[in-house]
Amino acid sequence: MIEAQNLTKFYDECKAVDDVSFQIGRGEIVGLLGHNGAGKTTIMKMLTGYLEASAGSIVIDNLDISEQRADVQKRIGYLPENCPLYPDMNVIDFLDYAAGLKGLTGSESNRAVRAAIDRMELRDKAGQTIQTLSRGYRQRVGVAQAILTQPAILILDEPTNGLDPSQIQHMRDMIIEMGTQSTVILSTHILREVQAVCDRVLIIREGRLAMDSRIEDLEKGQRLLLAIDRNPADAKAALSRIDRVTAVEFLQAADGRNHYALEIDARDRPVDEYAAPVARAVLNLGYQFYGLHVEKRDLEHVFSEINARDAATEEESHAA
Repeated sequence: MIEAQNLTKFYDECKAVDDVSFQIGRGEIVGLLGHNGAGKTTIMKMLTGYLEASAGSIVIDNLDISEQRADVQKRIGYLPENCPLYPDMNVIDFLDYAAGLKGLTGSESNRAVRAAIDRMELRDKAGQTIQTLSRGYRQRVGVAQAILTQPAILILDEPTNGLDPSQIQHMRDMIIEMGTQSTVILSTHILREVQAVCDRVLIIREGRLAMDSRIEDLEKGQRLLLAIDRNPADAKAALSRIDRVTAVEFLQAADGRNHYALEIDARDRPVDEYAAPVARAVLNLGYQFYGLHVEKRDLEHVFSEINARDAATEEESHAA
């Protein structure tokens, strides 16, 4: 549905986005994750057609955005980061105005406005001027204008920025619901937001695509965590000789058990498929066996790994 190839964007001499490529399928909820200034907003603006790429291409529903921008934009609902609204207008008048800008008129516009108000739970605020609303309700109005046309693609830039916990939960629920009907792309620097609602994450670091992975795959490490009775002096070398084990790390000793992390050369198979043969090999060594499972990682762990890896690569390049 969305195909970005070699996207690059310069602001004068500054390269904000550097040769980024990815594909997003219909119905996915994808998070753009990265530090502030990583290039997330610039990528979103290029996807919506509000900013022209310096190089590269964007094709949405087989439409090239550089040649058929208006047709592409009809398929997109967009909430910019700063949620630009007209503070002197009331909610219903603003949404009616936004519907007109999107080409909706008459009864079609009325139905769309009512549906957006209901979906974002704005009925009690419909007659209020936007400037009297809390930050959370202003965000809801911004999302309401983005979904007026029931877009095939919904792009949300920092949708939970500045919201309180209850408002954040409402926004999460709305995003998950929209994901049943639309492709959703959301940008954030908050790891738990991506973990809570997304199927997949694109991690952006200094304008480059550092990782593209499904959340469920990202959480699965390439290590098996083992608990046995033997200490490292007795066991580490023997564990290293087990088929597909490429490295052994001693983690800790606790309650009479020694805990190890076994790095597995999983190749083209899930790492959990190697648990049974590794367990048999450990038992054949004659060790008392207490447990073996795949290491689970969260986004914070992965994000830290990527930053550490890239920082080390940069140091090596500078040294060279």
